[in-house]
Amino acid sequence: MRRRASSAFILAFAAILAALPARGADYPTRPIKLVVPYAAGGPTDVLGRIVGEYLGRDLKQVVVVENKAGAQGAIGAEAVARSDPDGYTLFVTAASIFVLNPLLYKKLPYQPSDLRVLAIVTDAPMIMEVNPSVPAKTIAEFVAYARKNPGKLNFGSAGTGGTVHLAGEMFKQMAGVEMTHVPYKGAGPALTDLLSGNIQLMFDTLGTALPPVKSGMLRALGVSSKERIPDLPDLPTIAESGYPDYAVSVWYGIAAPSKVPDEIAGKIKASLDRALNDETFRASLVKIGFPPLRPKSQAEIDKFVETDRARWAGVVKTLNISLD
Repeated sequence: MRRRASSAFILAFAAILAALPARGADYPTRPIKLVVPYAAGGPTDVLGRIVGEYLGRDLKQVVVVENKAGAQGAIGAEAVARSDPDGYTLFVTAASIFVLNPLLYKKLPYQPSDLRVLAIVTDAPMIMEVNPSVPAKTIAEFVAYARKNPGKLNFGSAGTGGTVHLAGEMFKQMAGVEMTHVPYKGAGPALTDLLSGNIQLMFDTLGTALPPVKSGMLRALGVSSKERIPDLPDLPTIAESGYPDYAVSVWYGIAAPSKVPDEIAGKIKASLDRALNDETFRASLVKIGFPPLRPKSQAEIDKFVETDRARWAGVVKTLNISLD
């Protein structure tokens, strides 16, 4: 009896193992869910929909974008980390989720090791922008105004502890001004309140900052990169405006649960790499203010993330920020 049971178990296990390669070879056979961990309308959401559209065409399968906002991306990250590692649940990730959250929180419902970044899509600077009601046209004028009105200025972000939030905290400390941070469940709602004047300042990614700035609905004071950007060549950098050590960018990538089989992960990564080499796809990103990157090997991706983690670890320590 025991021999028969053991043989049956071995045969069943062997059958499961034999079926696994077939699953990878056939992938995808059903719709893919792409989780965006922020509210609809923000830069992460816009980017996710462009990526999802390309993946759908390239993999010949429906890609459904699902917004799971809250807890600085932790809700969406946890949902993906706990999903079946079958390649049918993917994740639009960012520095805040993969790098900053683990530095700022002692307890998280997920860990970076639960996810595997398959592509870094863009690494973009941010625009320091204000509502036109703020009587400042330069960073120097803004600092002077803020010092004369301590505590009266509010700056918004996509959530506490994210890159947008820390960009504001860095400037606040370097400039020696008092401002109140107002967190939102995504950059979209924050931008809405900035446009209406409920908050006065925001550090925003190019994707959502450019349209209202170019239309005159918001006023840009500086860009967070070390060099000026082609889209706004007359806009000075924050570094050249008196804060030479100021440099912030935000990257976005596509991740999957870490236990996704290598064959399936390879197919997804290959599709993402084709996207990053596709001129139409790249033009779509440029159009919304995201400078597209070229494909990176898995080793290059891992090194990119580790380098960013080391950089922000120093910033968090210097600013003495903890969100527990």
